[in-house]
Amino acid sequence: MPFELGYNTNGFAHHRLADAINVLAEIGYESVAITLDYGALNPFDDDILEQTASIVELLQTRNMSCVVETGARFLLDSRQKHWPTLLTPDPEQRQRRLDFLDRSMEIAARLNAEAVSFWSGARDSAMSEKDCWTLLVDMCDELLTKAVQHDVWLAFEPEPDMFVDRLSQFQRLADELSHPRFGLTLDVGHVHCLEDGTPSDRIREFGKKLLNIHIEDMKTGIHDHLMFGEGEMAFDPIFEALRDVQYTGTVNVELSRHSHDAVRTAERAFEFLSKLNG
Repeated sequence: MPFELGYNTNGFAHHRLADAINVLAEIGYESVAITLDYGALNPFDDDILEQTASIVELLQTRNMSCVVETGARFLLDSRQKHWPTLLTPDPEQRQRRLDFLDRSMEIAARLNAEAVSFWSGARDSAMSEKDCWTLLVDMCDELLTKAVQHDVWLAFEPEPDMFVDRLSQFQRLADELSHPRFGLTLDVGHVHCLEDGTPSDRIREFGKKLLNIHIEDMKTGIHDHLMFGEGEMAFDPIFEALRDVQYTGTVNVELSRHSHDAVRTAERAFEFLSKLNG
Protein backbone atom coordinates (compact mmCIF):
# COMPACT_ATOMS: atom_id res chain seq x y z
CA MET A 1 0.00 0.00 0.00
CA PRO A 2 1.40 3.46 -0.86
CA PHE A 3 2.35 5.70 2.05
CA GLU A 4 0.84 9.08 2.76
CA LEU A 5 3.21 11.69 1.41
CA GLY A 6 3.43 14.86 3.48
CA TYR A 7 5.30 18.15 3.59
CA ASN A 8 6.72 20.09 6.52
CA THR A 9 5.32 23.61 6.88
CA ASN A 10 8.78 24.90 7.82
CA GLY A 11 9.21 24.94 4.04
CA PHE A 12 6.24 27.34 3.74
CA ALA A 13 7.52 29.94 6.20
CA HIS A 14 6.11 32.85 4.16
CA HIS A 15 2.59 31.39 3.82
CA ARG A 16 -0.34 31.43 6.20
CA LEU A 17 -0.77 27.93 7.59
CA ALA A 18 -4.22 27.46 6.06
CA ASP A 19 -2.94 28.60 2.66
CA ALA A 20 -0.01 26.19 2.87
CA ILE A 21 -2.33 23.28 3.71
CA ASN A 22 -4.61 24.13 0.80
CA VAL A 23 -1.68 24.38 -1.62
CA LEU A 24 -0.27 21.04 -0.45
CA ALA A 25 -3.66 19.34 -0.75
CA GLU A 26 -4.10 20.66 -4.28
CA ILE A 27 -0.67 19.33 -5.26
CA GLY A 28 -1.69 15.90 -3.98
CA TYR A 29 -0.14 15.57 -0.53
CA GLU A 30 -2.21 13.58 1.96
CA SER A 31 -0.45 14.72 5.10
CA VAL A 32 1.17 17.80 6.58
CA ALA A 33 3.90 18.09 9.20
CA ILE A 34 2.96 21.24 11.09
CA THR A 35 5.93 23.06 12.61
CA LEU A 36 4.42 25.16 15.38
CA ASP A 37 5.78 28.66 14.98
CA TYR A 38 4.86 32.32 14.71
CA GLY A 39 1.76 32.33 12.53
CA ALA A 40 1.47 28.54 12.54
CA LEU A 41 -0.48 27.49 15.64
CA ASN A 42 1.83 29.31 18.04
CA PRO A 43 0.99 27.57 21.35
CA PHE A 44 1.38 30.85 23.23
CA ASP A 45 -1.25 32.78 21.24
CA ASP A 46 -4.29 33.81 23.27
CA ASP A 47 -6.67 32.41 20.64
CA ILE A 48 -4.81 29.14 20.05
CA LEU A 49 -7.92 27.03 20.71
CA GLU A 50 -9.86 28.86 18.01
CA GLN A 51 -6.91 28.63 15.59
CA THR A 52 -6.56 24.92 16.23
CA ALA A 53 -10.27 24.29 15.71
CA SER A 54 -10.06 26.04 12.34
CA ILE A 55 -7.13 23.87 11.23
CA VAL A 56 -8.90 20.73 12.44
CA GLU A 57 -11.85 21.62 10.21
CA LEU A 58 -9.56 22.34 7.25
CA LEU A 59 -7.66 19.06 7.62
CA GLN A 60 -10.95 17.18 7.76
CA THR A 61 -12.23 18.98 4.68
CA ARG A 62 -9.01 18.20 2.83
CA ASN A 63 -8.91 14.63 4.19
CA MET A 64 -5.34 15.14 5.40
CA SER A 65 -3.54 13.65 8.38
CA CYS A 66 -0.82 15.46 10.31
CA VAL A 67 2.08 15.26 12.70
CA VAL A 68 3.20 18.09 14.99
CA GLU A 69 6.80 19.28 14.69
CA THR A 70 8.49 21.30 17.43
CA GLY A 71 11.67 22.47 15.69
CA ALA A 72 10.85 26.16 15.31
CA ARG A 73 14.13 28.06 15.37
CA PHE A 74 13.38 31.21 17.36
CA LEU A 75 9.94 30.73 18.90
CA LEU A 76 11.21 30.40 22.48
CA ASP A 77 14.10 32.84 22.20
CA SER A 78 14.41 35.55 19.57
CA ARG A 79 18.22 35.61 19.69
CA GLN A 80 19.34 31.99 20.14
CA LYS A 81 18.32 29.30 17.68
CA HIS A 82 16.65 26.22 19.18
CA TRP A 83 17.05 27.49 22.74
CA PRO A 84 16.32 26.69 25.49
CA THR A 85 16.40 22.90 25.19
CA LEU A 86 15.74 19.88 27.35
CA LEU A 87 19.44 20.03 28.29
CA THR A 88 19.71 23.73 29.19
CA PRO A 89 21.36 23.80 32.65
CA ASP A 90 19.13 26.56 34.05
CA PRO A 91 15.96 24.78 35.31
CA GLU A 92 13.77 27.85 34.77
CA GLN A 93 14.86 28.14 31.15
CA ARG A 94 14.55 24.39 30.65
CA GLN A 95 11.00 24.61 31.95
CA ARG A 96 10.14 26.87 29.01
CA ARG A 97 10.96 24.00 26.64
CA LEU A 98 8.93 21.57 28.72
CA ASP A 99 6.00 23.98 28.76
CA PHE A 100 6.23 24.44 25.00
CA LEU A 101 6.26 20.67 24.42
CA ASP A 102 3.32 20.22 26.80
CA ARG A 103 1.32 22.84 24.90
CA SER A 104 2.39 21.19 21.63
CA MET A 105 0.99 17.87 22.84
CA GLU A 106 -2.31 19.54 23.71
CA ILE A 107 -2.52 20.95 20.18
CA ALA A 108 -1.56 17.56 18.73
CA ALA A 109 -4.36 15.90 20.67
CA ARG A 110 -6.89 18.37 19.28
CA LEU A 111 -5.55 17.83 15.77
CA ASN A 112 -5.61 14.05 16.22
CA ALA A 113 -1.97 14.15 15.10
CA GLU A 114 -0.14 10.91 14.55
CA ALA A 115 2.85 12.02 16.66
CA VAL A 116 4.67 14.94 18.26
CA SER A 117 8.25 15.12 17.02
CA PHE A 118 11.06 16.58 19.15
CA TRP A 119 14.81 16.34 19.82
CA SER A 120 17.32 16.60 22.66
CA GLY A 121 19.03 19.90 21.95
CA ALA A 122 22.76 20.48 22.01
CA ARG A 123 24.99 19.58 24.93
CA ASP A 124 26.12 22.51 27.07
CA SER A 125 29.91 22.56 27.40
CA ALA A 126 29.60 22.86 31.19
CA MET A 127 27.73 19.55 31.47
CA SER A 128 29.27 16.10 31.45
CA GLU A 129 27.95 13.41 29.16
CA LYS A 130 26.70 11.45 32.17
CA ASP A 131 24.79 14.46 33.49
CA CYS A 132 23.29 15.06 30.04
CA TRP A 133 22.03 11.50 29.86
CA THR A 134 20.52 11.66 33.32
CA LEU A 135 18.80 14.95 32.58
CA LEU A 136 17.54 13.85 29.16
CA VAL A 137 16.04 10.67 30.56
CA ASP A 138 14.35 12.64 33.35
CA MET A 139 12.96 15.21 30.90
CA CYS A 140 11.66 12.56 28.50
CA ASP A 141 10.07 10.72 31.40
CA GLU A 142 8.20 13.90 32.35
CA LEU A 143 7.11 14.37 28.76
CA LEU A 144 5.86 10.80 28.53
CA THR A 145 3.69 11.33 31.59
CA LYS A 146 2.15 14.30 29.76
CA ALA A 147 1.85 12.26 26.56
CA VAL A 148 -0.29 9.70 28.36
CA GLN A 149 -2.49 12.48 29.76
CA HIS A 150 -2.91 14.03 26.30
CA ASP A 151 -3.23 10.62 24.59
CA VAL A 152 -0.49 11.37 22.05
CA TRP A 153 2.69 9.64 20.87
CA LEU A 154 6.19 11.13 21.08
CA ALA A 155 8.59 10.69 18.18
CA PHE A 156 12.20 11.48 19.11
CA GLU A 157 14.49 12.69 16.32
CA PRO A 158 18.27 12.22 16.38
CA GLU A 159 19.60 15.47 14.94
CA PRO A 160 23.11 16.43 13.72
CA ASP A 161 25.00 18.70 16.13
CA MET A 162 22.70 17.82 19.01
CA PHE A 163 23.46 15.63 22.01
CA VAL A 164 21.55 12.72 20.51
CA ASP A 165 22.46 12.59 16.84
CA ARG A 166 22.83 8.87 16.12
CA LEU A 167 20.45 5.96 16.22
CA SER A 168 22.54 4.00 18.71
CA GLN A 169 21.93 6.83 21.17
CA PHE A 170 18.21 6.79 20.40
CA GLN A 171 18.18 3.06 21.12
CA ARG A 172 19.88 3.61 24.47
CA LEU A 173 17.35 6.29 25.35
CA ALA A 174 14.42 4.12 24.27
CA ASP A 175 15.77 1.21 26.32
CA GLU A 176 16.13 3.35 29.43
CA LEU A 177 12.65 4.85 29.09
CA SER A 178 10.97 1.60 28.02
CA HIS A 179 7.67 3.33 27.25
CA PRO A 180 5.14 2.32 24.57
CA ARG A 181 4.46 5.93 23.57
CA PHE A 182 8.11 6.70 22.84
CA GLY A 183 8.98 6.21 19.18
CA LEU A 184 11.28 7.49 16.46
CA THR A 185 11.31 10.28 13.93
CA LEU A 186 13.81 9.02 11.37
CA ASP A 187 15.28 11.59 9.02
CA VAL A 188 16.80 9.51 6.24
CA GLY A 189 19.04 12.40 5.19
CA HIS A 190 20.55 12.60 8.66
CA VAL A 191 21.47 8.93 8.50
CA HIS A 192 23.22 9.51 5.18
CA CYS A 193 24.89 12.76 6.27
CA LEU A 194 26.37 11.25 9.44
CA GLU A 195 27.19 7.91 7.76
CA ASP A 196 25.11 6.29 10.51
CA GLY A 197 24.50 3.14 8.48
CA THR A 198 22.35 3.13 5.36
CA PRO A 199 18.81 4.56 5.53
CA SER A 200 17.22 1.33 4.26
CA ASP A 201 19.05 -0.83 6.81
CA ARG A 202 18.13 1.55 9.61
CA ILE A 203 14.49 1.53 8.57
CA ARG A 204 14.47 -2.26 8.81
CA GLU A 205 16.29 -2.19 12.14
CA PHE A 206 13.98 0.37 13.76
CA GLY A 207 10.77 -0.46 11.89
CA LYS A 208 8.76 -1.18 15.02
CA LYS A 209 9.70 2.20 16.51
CA LEU A 210 8.99 4.35 13.45
CA LEU A 211 6.33 7.00 13.97
CA ASN A 212 7.46 9.70 11.56
CA ILE A 213 9.75 9.90 8.51
CA HIS A 214 11.55 13.02 7.25
CA ILE A 215 12.86 12.85 3.70
CA GLU A 216 15.05 15.01 1.48
CA ASP A 217 18.31 14.61 -0.43
CA MET A 218 21.67 15.14 1.27
CA LYS A 219 25.42 14.73 0.84
CA THR A 220 27.79 12.84 3.12
CA GLY A 221 29.18 15.00 5.90
CA ILE A 222 27.09 18.07 5.07
CA HIS A 223 23.88 18.75 7.00
CA ASP A 224 22.07 20.60 4.23
CA HIS A 225 18.56 19.58 3.19
CA LEU A 226 18.57 19.41 -0.60
CA MET A 227 15.98 18.97 -3.34
CA PHE A 228 15.81 15.40 -4.63
CA GLY A 229 18.49 14.81 -7.24
CA GLU A 230 20.84 17.44 -5.82
CA GLY A 231 22.46 15.11 -3.27
CA GLU A 232 23.88 11.61 -3.25
CA MET A 233 21.04 9.51 -1.93
CA ALA A 234 19.24 6.57 -3.54
CA PHE A 235 15.52 6.52 -2.73
CA ASP A 236 14.24 3.27 -4.23
CA PRO A 237 15.84 1.23 -1.41
CA ILE A 238 14.31 3.57 1.18
CA PHE A 239 10.77 3.05 -0.09
CA GLU A 240 11.37 -0.67 -0.48
CA ALA A 241 12.47 -0.85 3.17
CA LEU A 242 9.42 1.10 4.32
CA ARG A 243 7.20 -1.38 2.51
CA ASP A 244 9.14 -4.31 3.98
CA VAL A 245 8.53 -3.11 7.57
CA GLN A 246 4.89 -2.29 6.73
CA TYR A 247 5.31 1.32 7.81
CA THR A 248 1.93 3.00 8.17
CA GLY A 249 2.93 6.54 9.11
CA THR A 250 3.62 9.51 6.87
CA VAL A 251 6.69 10.36 4.81
CA ASN A 252 7.22 14.12 5.16
CA VAL A 253 9.43 16.23 2.92
CA GLU A 254 11.63 18.57 4.96
CA LEU A 255 13.06 21.43 2.90
CA SER A 256 13.02 24.28 5.40
CA ARG A 257 15.43 26.46 3.41
CA HIS A 258 13.23 26.48 0.30
CA SER A 259 10.41 28.71 1.52
CA HIS A 260 11.33 31.39 -1.04
CA ASP A 261 10.11 28.97 -3.74
CA ALA A 262 7.76 26.89 -1.63
CA VAL A 263 5.04 25.99 -4.10
CA ARG A 264 7.32 24.97 -6.96
CA THR A 265 9.57 23.06 -4.56
CA ALA A 266 6.61 21.15 -3.13
CA GLU A 267 5.40 20.34 -6.64
CA ARG A 268 8.80 19.04 -7.72
CA ALA A 269 9.17 16.97 -4.55
CA PHE A 270 5.72 15.43 -5.00
CA GLU A 271 6.43 14.57 -8.62
CA PHE A 272 9.65 12.81 -7.61
CA LEU A 273 8.30 10.91 -4.60
CA SER A 274 4.94 9.90 -6.04
CA LYS A 275 6.76 7.89 -8.71
CA LEU A 276 8.43 5.87 -5.95
CA ASN A 277 5.22 5.52 -3.98
CA GLY A 278 3.08 3.89 -6.63
